[in-house]
Formats: sequence, C-alpha cells, structure tokens
Amino acid sequence: MGRTEVSTNLYTPEQRVRRDETVWTVVQGVLAPLQFLVFLISLALVVRYLATGEGYVETSLSILAKTACLLLIMVTGAIWEKQVFGQYLFAPAFFWEDVVSFGVIALHCLYVVLLFTGQTQPITEMIVALLAYAAYLINAGQFLWKLRIARLQAEVAP
Repeated sequence: MGRTEVSTNLYTPEQRVRRDETVWTVVQGVLAPLQFLVFLISLALVVRYLATGEGYVETSLSILAKTACLLLIMVTGAIWEKQVFGQYLFAPAFFWEDVVSFGVIALHCLYVVLLFTGQTQPITEMIVALLAYAAYLINAGQFLWKLRIARLQAEVAP
C-alpha cells in the first residue's frame, strides 16, 4: 500500500498500438519463420558435411543464405524497434535480445570471413557455423519468450 508499482509490461498502450499498426511487425512475422526454415535446411547440410565430407559448396551457400536472412531480419527488426520504441536498437524491452543478436551476427560474420579468406580448414568453418547456429537458437528462444509474454500481457490488458 503506498508503494510505487513498477510496470513490467513489454509495451505501453501507445507502443502496443504502434506495434500493431506498423508494417514492420508483419515483415518480422514473415522473416522469422523464413529464417528458421533456412536455418533447418542449412543445419542439415552442415551435419551431413561433417558426417560425410560431401556437399561443401551447397553447405557453404546455405550458411551464406542463413547469414543473409539474419542480416535482413536484424535491419528490419531495428526499423521495427524504431517504429515501436523510438530507437533503432537496445530499447529496454528488448535490450538483451539485441545484445545476443549482435553476438549471433558476429559469429555468422566470422564464418563469412573464414570462408572468403580461406585461412582455415572447412571443418573450422563448419564448427564456427554450428556455434553461430547455437547462438541463433538461444536468441530465437529469447524472442519467442518475449512473444509469449506479450501475448499473455495482451490477454490481461484493458
């Protein structure tokens, strides 16, 4: 009684309206499952390559496609964040998701550098890709958790 209650809602009512009205919410909703599909295909190719040594070119192309999807969703996600929260990245509601996203991007970009410089063996490239994919799964989990929280909060919102 008399204590100030701190809001733990992801969105203010105004932010929720902006989130629901911006086309970037739809764009994120399309790109996220597309990226996940590319990830699954690429992961299968990486595992196949590691198990058999076959399909290096296809596997490398799939990792590049996954990296392109990641960069596209990061750019459009930053635009979404600007539309909803008024800043391109690190809005308080998604701060840690953005931090981990940069780690995911760094690992994917490291793979690209290793691929194009040819300074390492393909096995090293594939291990970096698997590390990038593990980080991606953690990051995707963060965003799915926030999506669930937002849905639960929407159910109780006035």
